[in-house]
Amino acid sequence: MILIAVSVALMAVIASVSGLNVAQTDLAVEFGASQSTVLWIINIYTLTLAALLLPLGAIGDRIGRKPMLVAGLAVFGAASVLAGLAPTAGVMLGARVLSGIGAAMIMPITLAVITSTFPEEERGRAIGVWTGVAGGGGIIGMFLSALLVDVASWRWLFVLPVVLIVVALAMTVRSVPDSRERTGHSFDTVGALTSVVAVTGLIFALQEGPEKGWSDPVTLTALAVGALATVAFVARELHRRESALLDVRLFRERRLAGGSVTLLVVFGVQAGIAVVLFPFLQAVLGWSGLLSTLALMPMAVLMMLASGLAPRLAARVGARTTMAAGVALGGTGLALMALLVSVGGGYLSVLPGMLAMGLGMGLAMTPSTEAITAALPRERQGVASALNDVTREFGTALGVALLGALLSAGYRGAVDGRLDGIPEGAADTAREGVAHAVEAAGDAGPHRQALLDAAQRSFVDGWQQAMWAGVAVMAALFLLVLLRGPKSPAPVPAQVVRAGTTAPPTDRPALPDRAADRPGSAPGSSPSRPTR
Repeated sequence: MILIAVSVALMAVIASVSGLNVAQTDLAVEFGASQSTVLWIINIYTLTLAALLLPLGAIGDRIGRKPMLVAGLAVFGAASVLAGLAPTAGVMLGARVLSGIGAAMIMPITLAVITSTFPEEERGRAIGVWTGVAGGGGIIGMFLSALLVDVASWRWLFVLPVVLIVVALAMTVRSVPDSRERTGHSFDTVGALTSVVAVTGLIFALQEGPEKGWSDPVTLTALAVGALATVAFVARELHRRESALLDVRLFRERRLAGGSVTLLVVFGVQAGIAVVLFPFLQAVLGWSGLLSTLALMPMAVLMMLASGLAPRLAARVGARTTMAAGVALGGTGLALMALLVSVGGGYLSVLPGMLAMGLGMGLAMTPSTEAITAALPRERQGVASALNDVTREFGTALGVALLGALLSAGYRGAVDGRLDGIPEGAADTAREGVAHAVEAAGDAGPHRQALLDAAQRSFVDGWQQAMWAGVAVMAALFLLVLLRGPKSPAPVPAQVVRAGTTAPPTDRPALPDRAADRPGSAPGSSPSRPTR
């Protein structure tokens, strides 16, 4: 019941990240808003969520995880109702900011409840369910959102999160236990504020860079502010040591460092794949938004199934081997997409790569998440979970920005040589992107098919360039996991694995000067978990 409650709450948060993407045109028409305003309505939620994850996760550790989760669900539910009824773009922006605040209260607590409640032998499987929802929930939410927009209106998009919130709230009040950190240290307010500035600056730069340009003063200013605040945050936390919001010295441990880097890259590649797949399915193959989202479901379902399988596999062969296998499969999926994709091959030319990606991502995510949460003590699981979530958000923003930029550059480089004989106005429009080319083809008269062929083939060229770059990144991550990944525990006998237990991690050292601050420590017990 606890696992169902936090999974439903997480689904509401994850579905709201991508749900409005399918309603951009409807929002622009409804509010008479510019494309920039519409993008802000979508992105302000993610920006607010990412910026507040770490401080609100730490506050949840202190005041109690159940009260924080209940409050977050209430805030998120009220914000969703307000967004669904919003009469103007300004009200919608405010509602999305409020939704981001509620989501930042919910998301880290859902994982912290699992890691602080479930016994060791069940924790891996529970985290597998959590990572499956976190990884595949966005695609499922986007499909349901596209369905609602097609059969009703964009305002019905907020019915789904409200229903999920009501269910999660009822189950949380009834089933979720409370837990909290007991410490004599004061809250690191300066560190919390610095982290908000750092994350806001960096995420804002990654969101605005592709739109405004990487040399735009706004982008450069945000990047500089984010980088300086990050340096200040690290210096502050090193000075605070045991009383820090996040003890950055823990990144010297291979579990925390390896898990964080793996999640960053995996979620970056996953987000970048969506940037590439949607225009291929819609602009190249001519599919509707609903059908295009449905086409991603095999990858999402396989990812969720693999996330549940990963703890059992890690118990047999070790976390490092499981993570490495997942990364290798993900890289193989990217390579298959680059090799097989074609305009004539259609959906079947990318399906094998999507399936390999889904399986690989699912296998890599669960042990990476468990590595991060295992590196911090039980009473700091809100911070550990928030760090896990911030890493995911950074990875998503990086993947969209970098793979999207590679795709655009590859497209522009390929399309110029294929526009000979096309009228100048239509050719200039086609250079802006494949979607613009499809729109311009309608007015190109006898040049329509030539323009479409040029744009579609150029998009495939850009696709291949982006995918090979992703393969190189995954290959580097594979080597990093093999060399510096979490140490693998001894294999567990088959009968133990069938019984559902997992091997206790052997790489869970804590810094010596933190052990004394942990209540419940006993001689001979694991230094990174208090005894129960």
